Amino acid sequence: MEEGWVSQAVRRRWWSLGGTGRWAVGGAGGATGRWAPTAPAPATSRPTTAAAALRELAAGNRRWRTFRERHPDESPTVRQSLTQGQHPYAVVLGCIDSRVPPELVFDQGLGDLMTVRTAGEVLDEAVLGSVAYGVLELGIPLVLVLGHQSCGAVRAAVEADLSGERLPAHIQYLADQIRPVIDRGEEGDARIDATIDANVLAVRSRLAAEPDLAAKITAGKLVVAGARYELTTQTVHRLA
Repeated sequence: MEEGWVSQAVRRRWWSLGGTGRWAVGGAGGATGRWAPTAPAPATSRPTTAAAALRELAAGNRRWRTFRERHPDESPTVRQSLTQGQHPYAVVLGCIDSRVPPELVFDQGLGDLMTVRTAGEVLDEAVLGSVAYGVLELGIPLVLVLGHQSCGAVRAAVEADLSGERLPAHIQYLADQIRPVIDRGEEGDARIDATIDANVLAVRSRLAAEPDLAAKITAGKLVVAGARYELTTQTVHRLA
């Protein structure tokens, strides 16, 4: 994710029981493995706008792909600070693929991101509710739909579409959700690759069209963006 793309009360109380807070940069101690106490940064220092959130994610991905990670920063001080509440600055809707954990590819720590993961970033009511919670209840200014190179869910959907076979159990549901965006103008692996991008853009559009989220977008309080992670380079780049 290069910086260039950046330009482009019961319910609340119930959820807050598992709250978190602002991460602080720290690290492990010496050979004893003890953590060096680190004072957590105040919540006000975390991104409060979509543009700032995008810049932070871009910087984190740059650290990740250049092997300069700051995290995990899980000192006792940080963990204790997170018991008082949570202030994540972005919702990331990503795939369940074990190679693409958002906290790692963006080098973020405890309390920074609210992550929702489904195969192929497929939406359902639980996913929509989870995203809406982050935006409406926690005031998160950025929702990022994160697809990735070599997505198995997209491949399965494309191959099932070609063969006409039904996939086992609930996997067919995933294929049914992805099928409308299959890029039939391409063939072979190029079709799968193009569909990965098309799927991210479709999911992003569906989220942005949700009435409550659309109202936030219109008010300038929310950005819903799409991006893609390349396994070969560990780079995230923005699609929309």
